[in-house]
Amino acid sequence: MTGSSEHPTAAGVVGRLLAEGFGLLQRIRHPRPIHPHGVALEGTVRFLTGSTTGLPVLDSPPAAEITVSARVSRSLGVPSPLPDVIGLAVRLAVPTGAADVLFASTGFGVPSRFWLAAQRSPSRARFTTFFPYRSAGGPVLLAARTIEPEDLPTGLPELAAALERTTWRLRLYSATITGRWHPFAVLELGREAGSPVDTPDHYDPVRNLLPGSEWYAWARRVREPSYSKIQESSS
Repeated sequence: MTGSSEHPTAAGVVGRLLAEGFGLLQRIRHPRPIHPHGVALEGTVRFLTGSTTGLPVLDSPPAAEITVSARVSRSLGVPSPLPDVIGLAVRLAVPTGAADVLFASTGFGVPSRFWLAAQRSPSRARFTTFFPYRSAGGPVLLAARTIEPEDLPTGLPELAAALERTTWRLRLYSATITGRWHPFAVLELGREAGSPVDTPDHYDPVRNLLPGSEWYAWARRVREPSYSKIQESSS
């Protein structure tokens, strides 16, 4: 996983096929072809001192604590308590506006960190960005893992109610493609009682990139067509 010369044609073909697939799904599940239902969250991310993710905004954040909004969802919309791939979208308030980071439930090892993994409860899931960011030091993956509580509900209505009463705390990590995970921040999420369960906001890690970072060209070619199609049909 190196520079922009890596299989651009293959990546472009995959991106177009994914976009067409998302388009077909969107006719059935408008406006969200995947992750159709979720729980809207608010919170903060607190950065640890001395982190070396390789991404400037995370290693030298504008403040020790940044406000975030987030959404946790089930990818295919499989009803609980059946397992599903769980997504966690996080939007950081940064000087440039908003920066979106998308996590999906995967393994934590190698190569399982590149395999989507179905889970019942979000607190049992281990999340990664799946696609690596490009940094000056090479490819960087981000990850998240629950600190507490360990027993969040599997159903979205029950999860929304639980997070009005308790805070979901996760530790954020970075790693090279095959390296060990290193903590760099703590993410705290919850909900205001009586607030809407879900949000109409769409999180887009391609357009709302972390400041000072970039995607590898092959990753952009794979992801961008699908996100563009969703944004266009939702506007």
